[in-house]
This record gives sequence, structure tokens and C-alpha cells, in this order.
Amino acid sequence: MIKLTEQESNHQNLDKMSIAELLQHMNEEDQTVPKAVQKSMPQIQRLVEVISDRMLAGGRLFYIGAGTSGRLGIVDASECPPTFGVPHGMVIGLIAGGDAAIRKAVEFAEDDRNQGWNDLLAYSITEKDVVLGIAASGTTPYVIGALNKCRERGIATGCITCNIDSPVAAACEYPIEVPVGPEFVTGSTRLKSGTAQKLVLNMISTSVMIQLGRVEGNRMVNMQLSNEKLVDRGVKMLMDKTHQSYEEAKECLIREGSVKKAFDAWSLQNK
Repeated sequence: MIKLTEQESNHQNLDKMSIAELLQHMNEEDQTVPKAVQKSMPQIQRLVEVISDRMLAGGRLFYIGAGTSGRLGIVDASECPPTFGVPHGMVIGLIAGGDAAIRKAVEFAEDDRNQGWNDLLAYSITEKDVVLGIAASGTTPYVIGALNKCRERGIATGCITCNIDSPVAAACEYPIEVPVGPEFVTGSTRLKSGTAQKLVLNMISTSVMIQLGRVEGNRMVNMQLSNEKLVDRGVKMLMDKTHQSYEEAKECLIREGSVKKAFDAWSLQNK
């Protein structure tokens, strides 16, 4: 397998560039990422369809990865409850080395082929669930081992990788391959590869949540009211739908707990 993620950078002598030159060249490289993601849209669509079907039937979505890839999965999973109002156990992010690895690298944790499956077992994973491996290189043993075990047991599997024909893609049913090419700093996959993975994760979770009915129109009507900014946003959404005053809408929103519930309650009272 030719690892595009390990190829020599397109730029030489970075240490001799000015700050302006560094920023300009990094920005030029970053602009290639959305085009690479666009080419993998059919793969993304197939996986979103599978995840949506499984979750509508009561399943969960697991992200599993190591290093930057694992952290990106955890970020996306952790944002689903406040954004879409789903339970915390509905989208779960796992990282090689456990929670300690979120902030500080745990040496060699990604090399354990068995631990990924053990981590999934702790959540009583079933055939209703979907497991999405995230590995820029496509060679992470922690991820590959987990995906192989899942497939043996009929659990739907997908991946996001930035190399073509990688072991992690071979280990799953629904691979998403986004070859972004050489990194600005040779081999530093926290850059373009990380950006590509984040873009794809955004597309997957947002599309799935819309399929699950967690968005109405273009509004996050089920978002958690966890700070004043979100309360204010929710009040304005409700005002737009009901034409109540700010104070009336806020009272209703706080009482009901979400824009959707508040609107339903208002609609019932004003039949």
C-alpha cells in the first residue's frame, strides 16, 4: 500500500519561510481538502443510509480511533447531545488509551489489536449498532482489530481514512476514503487529514440527526438549553414560530425544555 499520508511535503525548507509564507502555503494546501471530500460523497451517502436505518431501529453509533482521529470522533460524539438533544449514549466516541488519551498521548495504545473490541464490549455492543473506525493512515491496529471483530458478529462497520486500499478499509463494509495527499509538514496527519476527517464527521452526524427528526426546517429545535446563548437562540426560534413576546416565549421555553416541546405545547393551547 502506498501511504499518501506519509509522502514528502509539497513544500521544502519550511524553517526558512516567513510567517506570511507559512500561512499562505498552509491555506493553499487546506483548500484542496473539500475537493477530496467531494469525490468521496457516494461512499459517505452509503454509510449515512446504513447508520440512519440502524439508529431509527434503536441502534447506536460508535466512533473508534487513536490519536487525532480518536479525538475528532470524541468531539463529534460529544456535540450531538447539546446540538440535537439526543441521549449521551446514542453516539459514543472511543479512543485508544481511554479518556486519559484525550489530553495526553498514551504510548503504543494504538498498537493493541484487541483493546478496541474490549472497549466496545464495555458498552454491550449489539447487531443494532454501527461502528465507524477513524484512521488517517488506515493502518491503526486498535481500529482494525475492532472492525474485524464487529464484522465477525454481524455489526455494521465503516471507516474514514486518507489512504487508498488500506487495511482499515478492507476491514469494514462501508469505507470512506479521502486521499488528501502529502501533508504540509511531512506525515503530520493532524493537518489536512484531520481537517478531512472533521468535515466528513460533520456530514455524517448532521445528516443522520436530520434523518432522525432532530432538525426542523433548518433549526436545531431539540438543542439543549445549556447556556444563555442557546436559551436566547431558542427564544428567538420560538418567537418566529409563535409570534409571542420575548418574555412569553422564554417562559414557555424554560418550562418545556426545548423549542420543539415548547412549540407543541403552544400549538395545543392555541388550537
